[in-house]
Amino acid sequence: MAEKSSTPTFMDEVMAIPGGERLRTCIQCGTCGGSCPSGAAMDHTPRELFAMILAGMREEVLRSNTFWFCVSCYYCTIRCPQDIPITDIMYQLKRLAIEAGYYTASITSFSETFVGQVETYGRSFELGLATGHYLRHHPLQSIRMSPLMLGMVARGRMSFTPQRIRGIRQLRAILRRAKELEEEGAW
Repeated sequence: MAEKSSTPTFMDEVMAIPGGERLRTCIQCGTCGGSCPSGAAMDHTPRELFAMILAGMREEVLRSNTFWFCVSCYYCTIRCPQDIPITDIMYQLKRLAIEAGYYTASITSFSETFVGQVETYGRSFELGLATGHYLRHHPLQSIRMSPLMLGMVARGRMSFTPQRIRGIRQLRAILRRAKELEEEGAW
């Protein structure tokens, strides 16, 4: 009888988060990708990425831009019929990609822009995020994306102007304290 290897598989590494084992239950329905506001910028939909993880395609997955474009809106997680913690898995993939040395500044600029918007407005400003990203990194694609963006604005799915949340001062205080704790090495 052959012994089971104690070396964790790529799937084990990805699932090493609370609820991560639910990834095995993915039925490849595509709800996650269809729910994603930044899905058009991803080189693989979350569904495709999960199939690649199941196939053990470590390097291809960790070189993907998919998890870097995740804006942590949790639409995919909320809508997943299998209750897979998709957003948390995207964070885990970011960690694994950084550990493997696949981190690049051009990919993370999208995340940094998103964080900057949250710090300024308390939420993402999707039109500004997408427009800024495409103009900076994919200027020709921005032309192709404009009808989609304008259609979303016309249907009330995106706003032309950013909207600040109520209680922005409290959020900024929380974020400031989190940065202080991080600098102190408290987490």
